[in-house]
This record gives sequence, C-alpha cells and structure tokens, in this order.
Amino acid sequence: MESDGEEIGRENGKAQSSDNSSNDGSICGFDSLHRLLHASLNPQVFQEVNRLILGLNCGRAVEPIYLPEPAKALSSKHDFDLQAFCFNADKELLRESRMVRVGLIQNSIALPTTAPFGDQKRAIFQKLRPIIDAAGAAGVNILCLQEAWTMPFAFCTREKRWCEFAEPVDGESTLFLQDLAKKYNMVIISPILERDVKHGETLWNTAVLIGNHGNVIGKHRKNHIPRVGDFNESTYYMEGNTGHPVFETAYGKIAVNICYGRHHPLNWLAFGLNGAEIVFNPSATVGELSEPMWPIEARNAAIANSYFVGSVNRVGTEIFPNPFTSGDGKPQHADFGHFYGSSHFSAPDASCTPSLSRYKDGLIISDMDLNLCRQLKDKWGFRMTARYELYTELLAKYVKPDFEPQVISDPLLHK
Repeated sequence: MESDGEEIGRENGKAQSSDNSSNDGSICGFDSLHRLLHASLNPQVFQEVNRLILGLNCGRAVEPIYLPEPAKALSSKHDFDLQAFCFNADKELLRESRMVRVGLIQNSIALPTTAPFGDQKRAIFQKLRPIIDAAGAAGVNILCLQEAWTMPFAFCTREKRWCEFAEPVDGESTLFLQDLAKKYNMVIISPILERDVKHGETLWNTAVLIGNHGNVIGKHRKNHIPRVGDFNESTYYMEGNTGHPVFETAYGKIAVNICYGRHHPLNWLAFGLNGAEIVFNPSATVGELSEPMWPIEARNAAIANSYFVGSVNRVGTEIFPNPFTSGDGKPQHADFGHFYGSSHFSAPDASCTPSLSRYKDGLIISDMDLNLCRQLKDKWGFRMTARYELYTELLAKYVKPDFEPQVISDPLLHK
C-alpha cells in the first residue's frame, strides 16, 4: 500500500505541461527534484539516490505518514500540495518520546499587485484559511507561515506606498490567526510587516508568535537585512533589535530566523545557544539568486546546532505595476523572478524531507521527536568541543577599529 506522501507525489508531481518549464517554475515538467527522480529512476536506483540526497533518519529513510481524510480533501478541493513525513529518534530508557507535529505553509499572492490593497489582504486571508484548516484537521501543533505572508513581497520596489500593508502586532492578521490558533490548539508563527506605533510608526520585518490559547507569546524582528540584487530591503526596515529569542511553548522551544539570516552561521548559532529545538526560516527568495543554497544552509544549521529547521519560501512570480532597477546593470523589470517554494524540514541527524512544489501553494507536515536534538548533541559533542573562548577573543578584536588579522607570512615570500 502506498503512503500518503507517495500517493500525493504521484497525483500532483507532474505539471500540466513541460513545454514552459522555465516559466511555470517546474523542473522538466515536474514540481520538485524529488518527484522528477521518483518518476525517472527505477525503484532500486531511486532508493539509493534518495539516501544520498535526503539522508537517513535513525538508519532509515525519512518515512511518509498518513493524514486524516479531511486534510486530504481540503488539499484536493483547493489544489494545494500536501506532504507529510516523520523524523524518529532512538528509544530512550529514561525519557518518553517527545513527538511534535509541525507544519509549513507556502503560497502565492491571491490577487494582482494592482488590486486595491484591502482586497489583496482579504484575498490572502481567504486563500490561507482552508490550508490552515487542513493543518488543524491534521493535528498540527506548530504552524509557520512565510515571510510577509499578508502582502506581495514589494520591499525591493522602493515604493513607499507598500508600507500601507504594515500593521501593529495586535493588528488584523494577528486577530485572524488568534481565532484559528485557539480553535486548533495550535501555535502559529506569523511573519508580518510590523508598524511600531509606540516608536514613531517605525517599520520592522517581524514574526509574531501566537500561542495555542490564542495569546501573543512575543515577537522577533529580522536580524539581517539584505543588500543584494533586487533585495535592498533597508528602504523599508532596518536590522531588528530583539536579539535571538527562543520561545518556550506547549510543544517545545522554538525560534525564528527570518529569511536572509539563514546566510549567517552565527545567527543560527545564537538561537541554538539559547536552547532552540526547532528554528523556523520564513523566507522570500528567488531561483536565480539562491536556489542552490536553499537545501544546504538550513540542513547545515540543523546539523551544526543539533535542532530541527523548518524552511518555508513563498511561491509564484509577482508582477508590479511600475518597473524598477537593481543597480546591478540589468535592465529595468517589473518582477523579482520566480519564488520557488520548495519548503521542507531538516533534522539534526542530517536527514531531511522532500520539498513542496516549486510552483504550487502547499502545506508540508512533519512529526518530529525532539529527543533527537539531545541525542545528536551527545553523539557529536559539538557544544563540548567548540572553542567559544577563542571565537569570543577573535570577535572582540575584530569589531575594534585597530583590528589586525592573524596572518603569519612566509619570511621568504617576498625575497
């Protein structure tokens, strides 16, 4: 009997047409590398390739899991990709399993960017409602939405009118999600464009943490702001001021490393030092810029810091009414490129799930035994073998104006 993951992969993995693969975001007509390989290789070869690409969890391939029929029915009715997998841990003698069900939602915008802003926002709420309902029907405990999920990713147009989408932490999107969090006993991570009304209407790129009782646990503001290609986001907000908080929830200790922060290893490290068991990376990134890095950085962070990572990227191509330039010599253009989705989970033992579609809305779910975090810390001893005192000494020197790199030159080099 096929599992849910295999069944959904067979039904939804092939694009309608392979003739326009460069335009629709597919790979040779398939919506992910995993599904292309599954369809192209014989089972024995695919199993071995899959082992090399996705790794092994406790010595076995990451297993798809069955989902309730209501969740699958919502996926079929509203045409979004739905996948589910399980990360196990070794059985322990003194601790019970700490299994948590976690979900990530990727989505395209619901209306053209030329539509009235209020209509755009309401349409996104309406679009996400059945996907969140599917997560609730599947028993998801923690759900993370994509970066700036309430709006188009307009931050690189440099047009200030998009600031109208900004809202306070207790604004419309939080109220919308609080009801759903309470209904489904679910923690929800809601990345928004925040308007800080108490500090001069300052804008921040912020993740709001909503508890499973519908309460606001806290917030985290994006630490690293890109200045690369179209992604010059400091026109709208600057580096965050909330540090590296870890939020203790009913389902574990979680943190949020927003988008560009995934390129900074010390940012990942800081969340781990504060005790995170799951770190979410809500993002908005396009294929030309970052796709080769996408499956590597989060997986490396999960390995190096002995925690789980949930990587979620938006999907689709967003066309803006006024062309813009990037300062990189390219002609003016009206879109950033294709947001390639591909949301997935990574585990501390180097295993990871297949990715969601590169061009469809989707919900990926993972059962993860949080005991795996400590088991991998015990196995590898990264915390014990790290030399934090040496790093601290170097960093303290590096941030000073009179820093001199520790370079020892061959005395015969210039003779």
